Amino acid sequence: MFASTFLTNLHLIVSNFLITLCILSVLFYCYAIYAAINFFADPQPIDLEFHPPVSILKPICGLDSNAYENLASFCQQDYPKYQIIFAVQNSEDPCIEVVEKIIYNFSELDISLIVSDRVIGTNLKVSNLANAATKAKYEILVLADSDIRVGRDYLQRVIQPFQDESVGVVTCMYRTLAQGWISILEAIATTTEFHAGVLVSNIKENGIKFAFGSTIAIPKKVLEAIGGFEAIADYLADDFQIGYLPVQAGYKVVLSDYIVEHVQISNNLVDAIRRQIRWACGKRVSRPWGYVGLIFTYGVVSSLLLLIATDGSILGWLGLSICWITRLVMAWVVGTISLKDPIVKKFLWLVPVCDLFSFAIWCFGLIGNTIEWRGQQLKLTKDGKLIVQEDKSYELSIKVLTNRGA
Repeated sequence: MFASTFLTNLHLIVSNFLITLCILSVLFYCYAIYAAINFFADPQPIDLEFHPPVSILKPICGLDSNAYENLASFCQQDYPKYQIIFAVQNSEDPCIEVVEKIIYNFSELDISLIVSDRVIGTNLKVSNLANAATKAKYEILVLADSDIRVGRDYLQRVIQPFQDESVGVVTCMYRTLAQGWISILEAIATTTEFHAGVLVSNIKENGIKFAFGSTIAIPKKVLEAIGGFEAIADYLADDFQIGYLPVQAGYKVVLSDYIVEHVQISNNLVDAIRRQIRWACGKRVSRPWGYVGLIFTYGVVSSLLLLIATDGSILGWLGLSICWITRLVMAWVVGTISLKDPIVKKFLWLVPVCDLFSFAIWCFGLIGNTIEWRGQQLKLTKDGKLIVQEDKSYELSIKVLTNRGA
C-alpha cells in the first residue's frame, strides 16, 4: 500500500515538473521571438564618415574548407584604411601557401604573415592572436576565426558602435554554410537554439556580457585594461572571456546586427559530438547557472517525456503540440526571418531532431573536466582555465578537437 502511494505521488510530482518545464519552454520561445523581432526591427545606424583605421588579426592552424575564399573576403572590404595580419605557429602549416597566394593577389593591401611558435598559454589560438598583435598598427583590433566569411560592408558596419567611447567590444552572430548532414544539424542548432538564447540575453540583460570568435572588435586600450591576451591565454572559452572581462572593467559589449558566415565542412558524427561537448563544457564553466537554466529551453524533450509520463493522455498531446509548434515558429523567426539562414529555411523540419541531439550534449556537458588537446591531457578548472594534466590516469575523459583557428 505504501509503495503504491509512493509511486503515485512520485508520478504526480514528475508529471507536474514536466508540465512546468513545458510552460517555461513555451515562454522562452515566445520571448525569443519577441527578442529577435525587436533586435532586427531597428537597424543600427551607419555613419559613412566614421571609419577609423583597423587591424584585422587572423589566427590560423591547418587548412579550412574554402580557406582561400574565407580569408580573401576580408581583403575585399569597402573601407579606406586597414591592415590584415595572419598568424600561424608551424612553419610547415599548409595554410601558409594559401596566405602567400592572398598576399600576392591583393598586393595593394597591407597584409602580413607572422610565423612564430611563441606560446603564452595553453590556448594556442590566443598565442597566435598575441603574436599577430605585435604587428598591429592601429588602435582598433578586429579578431575573426579562420572559417569566417564576410561581405564588403563588414568593417564599416562592425566598427560603428565605437562612436560611443563606453563601448569596449563589438561582436557578431553568424549563420553556418554547412556541407553534409552532420554539419547541417549543427548549423540548425546554432542558429535556432544558441542564437535564440543570445538574443534573449541581449534584451534581458540590456546587452550581452560575452563575445564570439566569429568576430570580436576591441580597441587596444580596452585589451590592455583587461591585461592583454595574456589574461585569457589559459581559458578554453577565450572568446567569452574577451567579452566578459571588459564588462567587469566598466565597458559595454555591443551585439552587432551584422551577420557573418561560418563555413563548416562535412565531418563525422564522432568529431561533431566531441566539438559540441567541448563547447558545452566551455559554456558550463563560463556561465554555470545559465548553463543549468538551459533545461528550461528544451520543450521538445520535456513534452515528449510528459507524453510518455501521462500514457499518451490528452494533456500530454496538448503539451507536445503547443511546445513543438511554438518551437518551430521561434526557429523560423530567429533563423529564417532574422538571421536569413537558408539551412533553417530548407530543413526546418529537422529542428526537433536537433533539439534531441542538443539535449544529449547538454547532459554530457554537465560532467567531465578533462579534455585532450594536441596530444596533451588538459584539465578544465572551475573558472574555465586549462591546465596540463601531470597524471595521465583519470576516470573520465572527454576528447575534443581544438578551436578553429587555434
